[in-house]
Amino acid sequence: MVDKQFIKLFGLNENNLKNVTLTIPKKKITVFTGVSGSGKSSIVFDTISKEAQRQLNQTFTTYIQHRLPTYSQPDALSIENLSPAVVISQKRLGGNSRSTLGTVADINSLLRLLFSRIGKPFIGESDVFSFNNPKGMCPKCQGIGRSIEPNIEKLFDKAKSLNEGAILFSTFAAGTWYWQKHLISGIFDSKKKLINYTDTEWETLLHGKDKKIKLPLKNEPVKYFEGVVDRFKRVYLKKETNQLPDNIKNFITLKHCSVCNGTRLNQEVLKCEIDGYNIAQWAAMEVSELVKLIEMIKDPIAKPIISNIASRLQSLVNMGLDYLTLNRETSTLSGGESQRVKMVRHLNSSLTDMMYIFDEPSIGLHPRDINSLNRMLQKLRDKGNTVVVVEHDKDVIEFADHVVDVGPQAGTNGGEIVYEGSILGLYDADTLTGRYMKYNQLLKRKIREFNGSLSIVKATKHNLKNVTVHIPCGVLTVITGVAGSGKSTLIFDEFLTQHPDTIVIDQKSVSTSIRSNPATYTGIMDPIRDSFARANKVSKSFFSFNSQGACPECHGNGFIYTDLAFLESVRDTCETCNGKRFKDEVLQYKLDGKSISDVLDMTVLESLSFFRRKEVIHTLKALSEVGLDYMTLGQPLSTLSGGECQRIKLASELHRSGNTYVLDEPTTGLHMSEVEHLLAILNRLVDNGSTVIVIEHNLDMMKQADWIIDLGPSGGKRGGEILFTGTPHDLVARSNSLTAHYLRNDIQEVLP
Repeated sequence: MVDKQFIKLFGLNENNLKNVTLTIPKKKITVFTGVSGSGKSSIVFDTISKEAQRQLNQTFTTYIQHRLPTYSQPDALSIENLSPAVVISQKRLGGNSRSTLGTVADINSLLRLLFSRIGKPFIGESDVFSFNNPKGMCPKCQGIGRSIEPNIEKLFDKAKSLNEGAILFSTFAAGTWYWQKHLISGIFDSKKKLINYTDTEWETLLHGKDKKIKLPLKNEPVKYFEGVVDRFKRVYLKKETNQLPDNIKNFITLKHCSVCNGTRLNQEVLKCEIDGYNIAQWAAMEVSELVKLIEMIKDPIAKPIISNIASRLQSLVNMGLDYLTLNRETSTLSGGESQRVKMVRHLNSSLTDMMYIFDEPSIGLHPRDINSLNRMLQKLRDKGNTVVVVEHDKDVIEFADHVVDVGPQAGTNGGEIVYEGSILGLYDADTLTGRYMKYNQLLKRKIREFNGSLSIVKATKHNLKNVTVHIPCGVLTVITGVAGSGKSTLIFDEFLTQHPDTIVIDQKSVSTSIRSNPATYTGIMDPIRDSFARANKVSKSFFSFNSQGACPECHGNGFIYTDLAFLESVRDTCETCNGKRFKDEVLQYKLDGKSISDVLDMTVLESLSFFRRKEVIHTLKALSEVGLDYMTLGQPLSTLSGGECQRIKLASELHRSGNTYVLDEPTTGLHMSEVEHLLAILNRLVDNGSTVIVIEHNLDMMKQADWIIDLGPSGGKRGGEILFTGTPHDLVARSNSLTAHYLRNDIQEVLP
């Protein structure tokens, strides 16, 4: 009889995995841990998740499969007893301006139903209360809640004439088609400064006002002059705000709709109320406030609806999202917030015998919220589901029923199971994770001396309450506080505005192109091609898969898309170059016995012992120092995680000095051992004369700061205050904040 209580994996060889065989208990919480690049994701996402989704998709008709993603079969001998998988990733929810927290959390539909039942005066069924429905949306803004208008002050420099470049938007600037055909067609004195225009001339410049112009080309008809603002709106402002390119965003202003004041709904809907509040006012309340208001409604007709709404709202509170509002657009949520919102949705599902896969769900969570996260994982498990988590956080690992430690190191030195079993057994295991589970970072005692300060003065954006704070120069400062307390607003909105020369090292993707890789991004590809060209006495362009050296079949992509008519296109490795991306003749040219393809397949660590050129070695050492030894030189940048993107940016700054740097949760995606390594890198930046400011929840990072700025006391409206500024020692000794409480508890574990 086949044992169905375990997922059984045999002979896994995906990526760096070395013939891995593994048994995962079903209906339990299994946490996969190990250093970055050890092979965790290759097991969980590239093998288990991919195969579960592939087999599920095969149960649908060909017509449906055409509309589903295509998954290739993972490199494994056999996989048994899989359940349908739901992957809850860090990928932002995204969506357009009509997608809000209330819609994705399936709460808005219940609110609409409630208002249709007990709202006064009665105005119709539930669909009337939707800003996505013509019956309910504001007629002026069509349910968007705002208007996008050109920013006149940024579009024009009134001190200049049209000839001098008075229009600052590049497409309308002096010398462009629009400038030649419209602006200097005779309507205006092109030498006259805009500040001297009459009201009529200014109005014409902006909006046209039926002025006719004769276009200079033969057979072109007489046309009406199109004003700058009218043309700008017609050509560029017909898209969603998040779809506008940055060069357009610099010239626009977002305003609340003048009719609905940003509520998105028409006036009839806004007059319908429950206990003095309309549905838009409910959506604008923080979740923690709305829960209390909902629970005060005692109308028996609404009891089952109220119970359902309250349950979903409480799940958001339990996930540390109590500071959010239901009208918050999903595109503005962080990766961590997005993941927790997805988690809440699945908690309300009645499906069982599912497999839920999480990618570092602790990201963005203050230590206070980790317990809530663990309870959510437990609820999913107790409903009869299998929970698989890739995680580095010690508190989440300790909560697991079963632990799989992958290692021993990263890249070619990883890909093995170094421990599997209970958490108690992990403490005794002689693995990197086992050793660091017992390790506890000490509190920093010797603090660096300050070298002046950078001030944030009277900060009021979002929830900040007229905050003034001074960040010391020449030290490592950590900004702490629960999610929603105002950390990001303080630094990214206020500090960067007041100190624009600051260098931001964030987790945004460094490229979305499959043709861009670490070698091209860091600039070492050029000297590498040069070395090959010199050694073989041929053109450098031979050693580029974007130029002469590209495989003629796949054009340097390494794969070919096959059109299967009514099925989705399939991406197959190019049979001509076997995925190497280069022509055969190019691969005959060698540098110290290696082809250009061999070099791009090398890891950073391997290439350090291969190259001799100083500029290449310098860059490779920097990549190694930020913990990217396992990354290959040819890995597409589009495949890097947020943490890897941040570290590749950090590598380019390692040997500079005298700058001010801001990092946003740099411990994201890092193993406990790598956090210690990151601290050494940040300390080196400071020792070289730089100022480093880090937004972080990691307790080890807090312990080793020179200075801590703690925000709170909670999130949203109950945040936005500076609770503490000072040394880590003083935070533990004197503060009563949540951060101080958790830091004290962590230290007490190792003190006598």
